[in-house]
Amino acid sequence: MRGVLAAAALACALVLPAAAQASFIVDRNASAASLRISGQTAIVNWTSRGARRSVVLAGAVNSQPPSQSVPQASFHAAYRYGAQAGGSCRPYTGPALLFLVAACDAPDSSHWALQSWQRLQPNYGGHSADSELHASHWTGDLPTIEVWLDWSYDGRFQHVFGRYTYQGQPVHGFRSTGVGSPLDPYGRNLYLDTLDSRYGPGWRRESSFLAHKPTGVFCYGFYLHGGAPGIGSAYRLSAQGPGVTPIVSWSGQALPEYDAAVEQQMNDLQRSFGDRLCRHN
Repeated sequence: MRGVLAAAALACALVLPAAAQASFIVDRNASAASLRISGQTAIVNWTSRGARRSVVLAGAVNSQPPSQSVPQASFHAAYRYGAQAGGSCRPYTGPALLFLVAACDAPDSSHWALQSWQRLQPNYGGHSADSELHASHWTGDLPTIEVWLDWSYDGRFQHVFGRYTYQGQPVHGFRSTGVGSPLDPYGRNLYLDTLDSRYGPGWRRESSFLAHKPTGVFCYGFYLHGGAPGIGSAYRLSAQGPGVTPIVSWSGQALPEYDAAVEQQMNDLQRSFGDRLCRHN
C-alpha cells in the first residue's frame, strides 16, 4: 500500500528550527514577490517590513550527493534595498510545485522557482508560522519522498515510513542535534501535516523528523502525544529539497481499518530498507 506515512516513534525525535540549511530562504513574511532571469542569475524583488527589497542569486543548481568533504550547492546572494530591474521570465515548463509563488525557465532550460512555506508551525496542531520565501534552481527530476502507511502495536496506532532520495541517492546529513535538527547543509527534516484531525479543520502540523543517515529513511508513529493521536483523513509530508532544489511534498489518504496481511507486507518492506532506527512493531 504505497502512499503511506510510517514511523517508529522511538526513531523520530521532534524538531526545532534547523541549525544548518543549504536550501535558500530569501526572507520571511515577504509579499508581492517576483522572479526574473538574466543569463545565469535570478533577480528576486519583494516587499518586507514596508519596503521593497531585492537579491540577485547565482552560482548554484541542483544538489551534491551527501559528502563530508564536498561543499553542498549554495547560492551567491547579493542583497540590496529597492527593486532591481532587468531580466525576463520565460514560461515555466517544469513539474507542479506546492506553495508556488513564481517560476520561470532560464535560457539554458533550467528552472527557477519561488515558494512560500510556513515551515516552522508548532507540533501537535499548529497551523500558522512566519512565511519563508524559498528560492530554488534545478534541472531534471525533483527529489522524491516515497511514503507508505501501516500500523503499529497490532493496529492500535497508525504509522508512517518512507525514503527521501534525489537522483537515486539518499538525502541525509551527517550531524544533528539531540532533537533532530540538522547541523550541516546536507541534512533535511520532513514536516508531517494532518487533515481535519482532532486539532481542527484543514491542514495542521503533526510533527517533524529527520531523514536518517545513511539511508534517507524516516518513520513516525501517531501515538498519544498530549492526549490523543493526530489521526486525520489525509496526510502530507513536505521537505526542503537538498542543495538548491525546490520544496517537495507527498500527500495521501489515511488508512482504512487494520489489515493484518497488509501490515505484514509493510513490515517486510520496512525491514528491507535496512535502517537501524526504524523498526517495525
